[in-house]
Amino acid sequence: MRRAIFPGSFDPLTLGHHDIIMRGITLFDEIIIAIGKNADKKYMFSLEKRMQFIEEAFKDEASIKVKTYQGLTVDFCKKEDANFILRGLRNPADFEFEKAIAHTNRKLSEIETVFLLTSSGKSYISSSIVRDVIRNNGDYTGLVPDSVRK
Repeated sequence: MRRAIFPGSFDPLTLGHHDIIMRGITLFDEIIIAIGKNADKKYMFSLEKRMQFIEEAFKDEASIKVKTYQGLTVDFCKKEDANFILRGLRNPADFEFEKAIAHTNRKLSEIETVFLLTSSGKSYISSSIVRDVIRNNGDYTGLVPDSVRK
């Protein structure tokens, strides 16, 4: 089975994330959306709420699972018997950052990182932008899936 981990904080899930996941599922038998827990990070949405957003968004996709983890992503991959990490790239800065992480993960394990370019109409969307729009009472509904809009 080709299983991939799609790690992130998903604070909140965006249409960019959704795009990568839906396109990624055509490449893998199963994708585990892995919500990382970082005690040092301040989140806008609780872990439970972020899980709810994701589970609702993919409720009709049996090959997409949602789990939480702490620590190294490669350790979580090993625990879940996943040989791939799926990552989305929006721009050249993302590539440089993700490349360094992918090389480090490869040095630590046999796990491959697969990159997908975010669709052009969604490449500007990031969770931090969405949070800023929400904080300032802007219309964020065109940036997130229905499950986050509710």
